[in-house]
Amino acid sequence: MDSSIDKSKEMSPMTGDGAKFVHHAEAVWDQREPYGPSGFRGVFNSSYAALCAAFAALGGMVFGYDQGVVSVILVMPQFLSRFTRVSETASGAGFWKGFLTAMIELGALIGALNQGWIADKISRKYSIVLAVIVFTLGSILQTAAVDYAMLIVGRLIGGLGIGMLSMVAPLYISEISPPEIRGALLVLEEFSIVAGICIAYWITYGTQYIDNEWAWRCPFLLQMIPSTVLGVGILFLPFSPRWLASKGRDDEALRNLGKLRQLPVTDHRVRQEWFDIRAEVAFHRQTSAIRHPHLQSKRMLNSIKLELVSWSDCFRRGCWRRTHIGIGIMFFQQFVGINALIYYSPTLFGTMGLSHSMQLVMSGVLNVTQLIGVSTSIWTIDRFGRRPLLLWGSIFMTVSHLIIAVFVGKYNKHWSDHRGPGWASVAFLLFYMLSFGASWGPVPWAMPSEIFPSSLRAKGVALSTSSNWFNNFIIGLITPPLVQNTGFGAYTFFAVFCLLSFVWTYFFVPETRGRTLEQMDHVFKDIDSQEEEARRHAIEAEIIASHHRDLAAGGKQQGLSVEP
Repeated sequence: MDSSIDKSKEMSPMTGDGAKFVHHAEAVWDQREPYGPSGFRGVFNSSYAALCAAFAALGGMVFGYDQGVVSVILVMPQFLSRFTRVSETASGAGFWKGFLTAMIELGALIGALNQGWIADKISRKYSIVLAVIVFTLGSILQTAAVDYAMLIVGRLIGGLGIGMLSMVAPLYISEISPPEIRGALLVLEEFSIVAGICIAYWITYGTQYIDNEWAWRCPFLLQMIPSTVLGVGILFLPFSPRWLASKGRDDEALRNLGKLRQLPVTDHRVRQEWFDIRAEVAFHRQTSAIRHPHLQSKRMLNSIKLELVSWSDCFRRGCWRRTHIGIGIMFFQQFVGINALIYYSPTLFGTMGLSHSMQLVMSGVLNVTQLIGVSTSIWTIDRFGRRPLLLWGSIFMTVSHLIIAVFVGKYNKHWSDHRGPGWASVAFLLFYMLSFGASWGPVPWAMPSEIFPSSLRAKGVALSTSSNWFNNFIIGLITPPLVQNTGFGAYTFFAVFCLLSFVWTYFFVPETRGRTLEQMDHVFKDIDSQEEEARRHAIEAEIIASHHRDLAAGGKQQGLSVEP
């Protein structure tokens, strides 16, 4: 540990029991008493926060289910007889099928981007309720669709709800989680997404044998069950303490923090986290006032202008590195080839010489393999960190793509005579899914919601999630011609981006394991001047002094104290 870190620690306002404000980028458990063990073991020590996170992660299941349900429905005869425009024999079927798929991504892009200001305005909790209402409306229209236009409108509205949920669920989870297990709880979002994909795939695989329109209406109807449970249940969960603090509701933030940590509000660890939250909120509010002094009045016009310019703050000094990480990590999550393999896995398995029935079965196995990979990250993400998972995942995925490209390029024209290489290709495709599930599946959903400052966290996560949906859309456009016209070229293309993801991660992505959300200014070295450091120390000193004044006024000693 270097001397600059030691010096910054000495400058930290000290508490009577040895806890202190942290002014460095090292793991917090080396300097403070933790809430419990890190990683998966710590989940059982913070059971209430874990249950709240697991419940919020139902938003991921809704997202994943809707992704998985379309892949089988689009080839059902019962569906094609109602919507003849997307049947293979119809003129322009490819365009109309692509348009149907694109509607969900367009809606999700719009929903994720708008959820940024909504989550700031009405809270993370109530914005989840709003997202569920929008998604349910879209699901009703899809279930009851009688023509192509009604189906398209339903997909668009449903996409709005999915985009909103995909943005706010990890945001809520990150803000209620203890730093020791934040990664493990954020993995629940990706676990739920993949679980939803698996559930949807096997449900539609079964309902395809119903000989009427309920073969496709039933899967659309069933997706309302988890969304309704989420929408009602979230009302009984606590508000995010960090959102409460951003609204000046400090006492309520302390009560909710104590509830989430299952500790009394007088516990020094709860008090210290509460102080950290308040200091970070005050510092960034002060920074905004310095940057935009003419927009601080409470007039509506100024509030609207401040809301708009705060989006630009995501790209200014103090935040642009984080925005780069958030948008970039979601870009690579799509361009390493995952959704191309999910959407077009039957076609890809076809290029390897598998029968139609085996293609569908193996597509389902592919999703289950990804789920197994994600399950491992619940333990590894807080054990080894985000960076190692991304780096090793990039290596394994690059190797998988290159080996598959060699086999497909060499044997694509005569798989029937080379069953061994065909199954070897399938094995490496499964290995790819396992590697992705353990690395680039969960980490990109975890990092954006933990790296942004409190004042810009919702907007930063919105931009990051929108990047995911935009690049998802691009992949959907370019993958069919890649697979159809180049064969092995599709795997080579994605191998290149897997390799680039390794290089990008190595040079740009910092480690956030064990760091509090309030430490991210130091992780990203965004406080790089004496003036900013002095302002933060002044805020922290005032919070401690205010605490002592409250204690003196109450006539009793509790919580933390500043050393004389």
